Amino acid sequence: MTSRHTTNPARSWRDIPQQMSPRALSSEGRRRASLRVLKTAGILVVVGALAWGGYQVAGTLREGPKQQTGAMQSAPVKDLVLVTDGVLNQAWLSQALALPKNTSLMALDLFQLRNRVLASGQVRSATLTRSFPATLAVNLSERMPVARLSAQDRDGTVRTMLVARDGVVYDGVGYDPAMTTTLPWLAGVKLTRVGGTFQPIAGMEPVAELLAKTKLEAEHLYGNWKVVSLARLESDAVIEVTTRDSAKIIFGVNEDFFRQLANLDAILDAAAAHPEKTLREINLAVGSQVPVAFSDAPAVAVPATGRASPPVSTAAPRLILPSISKP
Repeated sequence: MTSRHTTNPARSWRDIPQQMSPRALSSEGRRRASLRVLKTAGILVVVGALAWGGYQVAGTLREGPKQQTGAMQSAPVKDLVLVTDGVLNQAWLSQALALPKNTSLMALDLFQLRNRVLASGQVRSATLTRSFPATLAVNLSERMPVARLSAQDRDGTVRTMLVARDGVVYDGVGYDPAMTTTLPWLAGVKLTRVGGTFQPIAGMEPVAELLAKTKLEAEHLYGNWKVVSLARLESDAVIEVTTRDSAKIIFGVNEDFFRQLANLDAILDAAAAHPEKTLREINLAVGSQVPVAFSDAPAVAVPATGRASPPVSTAAPRLILPSISKP
């Protein structure tokens, strides 16, 4: 009898059922595991807090400039700071600017305000600057008057106005009356209006130069000048000055003013030696010799040295004096 054997294929030890349960963790192991879990959770909380804080800071930075800008735009102007090289004051500036009440600094139209300041004519240049949060700074450069004139308004009112070196005509605010009354009157000019404003007077540069030199070099002569006329400036290139004692002095604009003033001073000294004669006209514009005319008296040749010589004529009250030669 033949026996039959069944052969099972070889198997791995992994295929053998395991009847043992895993060993339980010790208390130390459980503690270390709990710490790892807590550490991971703490890190996640910190990272989340940092992310949230960063988001809030970024939002604040974004909104901060907007809030500051809004505050500056709404803050009303509180202070006007004036810096000037002339005589205008804070009260004049406030009136000229005429800022509406509670106007904010950012709402100001600086170009328009500058035009208001320049409209007076007394201001030659103006710079307006915002100074946050609520200050408007105004820097002015003013004109100075060299003469005055009488002008008639459209309603017939006559008022005294001032004339600057560049010919600009303006009312004049803040000047000491003791100064303005020493200014000579201007004659021989025609004022024209454009849009209600007097236009600048042409030809004032040589007049201003003559007046400035006289005031600086011969103030005793300047103080006796009453009227300066431009009537013959364009046609004959001369400036006519009338003194307070009604004598007429003629200056040539193409001749050196300093030399003409020196001649005038010498002639007046010489004429002072003849108080019986009334000086009527001195013409300094003719060059090498100076014609001098007297009223109601015979002509007398008075050298520049001041010594009088005998009368040379009794027919015409006119004489010729040698001028001071050019250096």
